[in-house]
This record gives sequence, C-alpha cells and structure tokens, in this order.
Amino acid sequence: MVVCGDDALAHRLAAELSGVYGERVTLVVPPARDGRPRQAAVPGRAVTLLGRVTGVVGRAAGAGGSAGAASPQGAPVRVVQAPEPDDEALAEAGVAGATALALVYDDDETNIHAALRARRANPQLRLVIRMYNRRLGQRLEELLDQAARMGNGDPAGPGAAEATTTVLSDADTAAPALVAAAVSGHFKVIEAGGLLLRAAERPPLAPGERDRPGTRTVALLSPARPDGTDGEGPAMLPDAESVAASGGRGRIVLERVHYPGAPQRPARLTDRSLPLGSFFSPRLRWALGCLAAAVLGLAVASWLVTDTNPTHAAYLSLLDLFAINDPAIGQPLGRQILQLLSGLTGLLLLPLLVAAALEGLGTFRSASALRRPPRGLSGHVVLLGLGKIGSRVLARLRELDIPVVCVERDPQARGVALARSLRVPTVIGDVTEEGVLEAAKIGESRTLLALTSSDTTNLEAVLYARAIRPEVGVVMRLYEDRFSKAVYRTLRVSHPRARTRTRSVSYLVAPAFAGAMMGRQILGAVPVERRVLLIAAVEAGGHPGLAGRTVAQAFEPGAWCVLAPVTETNGETPRSQADHADDYVLRPDDRVVVAATRQGLAGLLGRRPVPQPRTDA
Repeated sequence: MVVCGDDALAHRLAAELSGVYGERVTLVVPPARDGRPRQAAVPGRAVTLLGRVTGVVGRAAGAGGSAGAASPQGAPVRVVQAPEPDDEALAEAGVAGATALALVYDDDETNIHAALRARRANPQLRLVIRMYNRRLGQRLEELLDQAARMGNGDPAGPGAAEATTTVLSDADTAAPALVAAAVSGHFKVIEAGGLLLRAAERPPLAPGERDRPGTRTVALLSPARPDGTDGEGPAMLPDAESVAASGGRGRIVLERVHYPGAPQRPARLTDRSLPLGSFFSPRLRWALGCLAAAVLGLAVASWLVTDTNPTHAAYLSLLDLFAINDPAIGQPLGRQILQLLSGLTGLLLLPLLVAAALEGLGTFRSASALRRPPRGLSGHVVLLGLGKIGSRVLARLRELDIPVVCVERDPQARGVALARSLRVPTVIGDVTEEGVLEAAKIGESRTLLALTSSDTTNLEAVLYARAIRPEVGVVMRLYEDRFSKAVYRTLRVSHPRARTRTRSVSYLVAPAFAGAMMGRQILGAVPVERRVLLIAAVEAGGHPGLAGRTVAQAFEPGAWCVLAPVTETNGETPRSQADHADDYVLRPDDRVVVAATRQGLAGLLGRRPVPQPRTDA
C-alpha cells in the first residue's frame, strides 16, 4: 500500500493500514524543509479557553494519564520524502508493484495529476483519491477505470476487476461518523444500507441466555489464564452453540443504533410549498369579509329596489362599486341612494386591495426565508457550522429523520441554501455572542454538533452551551489530534455525566480511506484483539454461497456471516435487516452486508487474500 499526502490524514491513514489491517505501507510526504504553510497546532485563544476550564477543574482532577502514542503498533511504515508526487517519487515508492495507492493531498489538482501518472505506471493499481468536487470525481472514476481496462488488455479479466478507482471527500466520509456520534455517542459506528451498527465489548452470556434482538455476537475474546495472560486467540464469528458454550468468555457484539430523541415531525404539504395562509393577515381577512358582505347586501338591495333579476342587479352593483356605471339620473330615489353607497364602498375597497398586494409581496419575499425554531421543540440536535462538513452532516441527519436546528454566522455559507430547501430551522448569527444558542433552543436540545473550521469557535460554543445546560451532549470537531484529547479529558472531568466526543477530521475519515484501499466492498473494520473483522457489502447474485439461501443459512462459522440484506428497488430507500426475517431467501439482485475475516472474505469473493505479516494470534 502506498499513501501520498501532505497533512495529518496521510499519517493517520498509514497508521490505520499498518495497525488495523497489517498491511505493508509506504508513506510519501513532503520534506519538513519544504516550507509549505501549515495550520498552527493549537490556536492561542483556544489554549486560553482550555486553560480556564482546566484551572477550574484543578490539576488533581485532570491527572488521568498522558496523551501517549495514538498510532497502533503494526507493520513498519516506510517513509519517502518528495515535494510532489511526480514520476520519480511514485517510482521510488514502488507504485509499479503496489496493490493500492491513496492520494490524499489537500489540492484536488495535485491528486488528479498523480492519479493519471499512477494509472499509466500500473494499470492494475487500486486508486483512492481525495477530492471535494463530487461531480468531477465521478467523471474521474469513469476515466481512470476505463484506462485500467484498456491498459490490462482484457476488460473482463480479473486484473480489471481489482483496478478500481474510488473518489472520497472529507465531508462525505466524516459525516457518517459525526452523525453516529450525535445519535449514539460513539464514533465506531458502521453505516450499511441505512443500518447503523456499533461494535461493543459485552460480558459473557448467562447460561441459557441468547443475544438480544438487534445484537449479534461476532467474536469471543481470548480466555484469561490463571497467570493473567491470554490463552488461545479470539474465536471469530462463532455459531450460537459456541456462544452458549463459551465458558465465561467476553464477547464482541454488533448492535443496532437508534436515535433516542424526539422524532422529526412529518413534513406537511404547506411546509414544502408557498405559505398561502400568510397572504392575508387576520385583520385584513376580517375587513375583506365585511366588505364582501356589504357588496352582497348592496346587490340584494338593488334587486329589491329595481325589481330586476338577481344577476342583473349584482352586475349593476359591481358597476357602481367600481364607478364605471352611468349616473342614476331620472331613476327612483332608492336606486340613486344605492349607487352612492356602492361608490362609497368602492372607495373603501381601494386601500384594502393595496394592503392585500403589499402583504402578498411580503409573503413572496419571506417564502424562501429561513425557518425559525418552532415552539415546543425539544430533544433535537443543534448543528453549528454549515460549511462543507456541516452541510453533509445536515443532509445525513435529515435522511435519518432526526430533528435539527442549524446555527451559521455567514448567511452565504454553502449549507444555508440546503437548510432552506430542507425547511430546517436556522439561526444566523455568531455563536460566541449571547442569545444565539438560546435562539437555537440549546436548553432543550440533546446534542450540540460543533463543526466549524475554527477550533476556537467550537470550543467556545461548547463551553457556552455547557454553561446553559451542563448535561447536553457535545460532539466537537478539532483540527489537532493531541489538542482534541486534552479538550476531551478536561471536559469529561468537569462534566462527568455529560456525553463528550472530540475528534479531528483526519481521525474520522482515515478508516473510510483505508477501507477503500482494501477494496470497494469494505465498509469498515472491527479490531478484535490482534485480529480484525471486516464489514463488507457484496452482491448476492455473484456468490453461490449467498443467492438462494436464507439469512440464517448464509453463514460459515469462523469465516463470514450475513448481517443485513439490503434490497435496492426503483430507487427507493434500501431496506435493511429490520425488514427481513431469518427465513428470508436472498435473491440475486440483493446487496448483503457481511461480517468476515480477511481469509473468509477472500474466499467469499473467490480470490486469494493479499499476503499479510503475521500479526494474528
């Protein structure tokens, strides 16, 4: 595996590939003397804010241990220093004989140039490219995949199937983890076909006890020896009998994640269309009603006085009302009095018509305005920041039907238009000023998502929110990983009962990039002691062990098992495990989410696994 980049994501990705998957990795980074501008590790104002909180908590309370090394111990990483990913740097990194290449430079143009060079040097190379422009990324995927097929000479051969191109962006890959943290409080959540799965360690089952609905034991931990050391290695993907006879061994389970807050109110037709009810104010509607009654009375009186048919009488009344009828000279006195009253009523109608036009214009102008948080809203998520990360998180929250209120300082931010189209309540203002978070109803909210690009703003918003409601859960985006850990420890000590999560974007997106480098089917990985369990999505029709079997039968102990059948039909939302029973028969057009070991997934896909260093027990 070759990783090329110029920021923290490259180092985090190399550590993920080496420590979790046990891959041999070559890291290509610019030399330290390159002189490129880099963001400061910790802004001074943020340090001051954190220092104030730490001073309140005290040194004794915060003495919970040092930061320590964040990167896991795995296969050694070879480092190549090069200013740019040119042909010489790629050749020195061994791209010609590599299995996969990740290009994670912050500049899209640099990644595109390097991808074209790498595809030319190795047509069978699996490419993972970091780009924000999704439309350009889709076209680039098609171009590079077509170049791989032509370069292999056999478009249908196995080499063409492996030489895939995957384009990912920070926003798309970080959004699921941030949403999962807001929903469940955990970042280690895997999303598959609309299903959120969380890996957790659980105690052994009692005799006769079975997994609860919505959970599944995927591994049994190593039993402890009397001397305190671990015995045999973990048992991966055990069957029900093995779990029942585990003899007190701890378990790794996959649990379905639900949002415990209040559900989003179903959208009504009037919420997505023009608010016609606000065209006329109540006072204007009463005035128009009274005027209409007066016109009707004049028409009835004209009918009685002139002794004509009702239609002609109503016509004469309207002509008099708009002052376009001939004067009633020589006609009966009653007809003349009715004409004068009709003219007076017409004069009263003119200001009412002008008021209706002005109110209608105001309604059209405010139809596209941002909604305000409604009264009685509670249990919602307050989303701070509608940049490229925040806008994707907002879309995911609405897809999961989670109530959300947005706060953004810039009315021209990229996510404001999305919030307006989704009819999401939005507060425009600086979150560091008093009254802004109160307008977003932070006191009744369940979670605060601070996702601006400024560490200072995020930290200040969290501290202000905790001052209003100490038990509110917070998910905070911070740039520097060590600073993130320090903030997390301090906030956990100062508010031990409140849920606190702090992460850098590089930490969140590295697993997704690593999964793409392992193969397009990989959705995530669950570490189990010194082994790893892969979560993958495969087509049931392409594997004889899946199509035609029930969900319960599609299981090979120790190798793989089906977690969530996902059916895509007519562009509807994919149906996941909640819609299928164990006796559901998998069809060839079903996509299934499986949990598998590396060897089990390779056997299921019908290919030989990539040689790995001996890191398994």
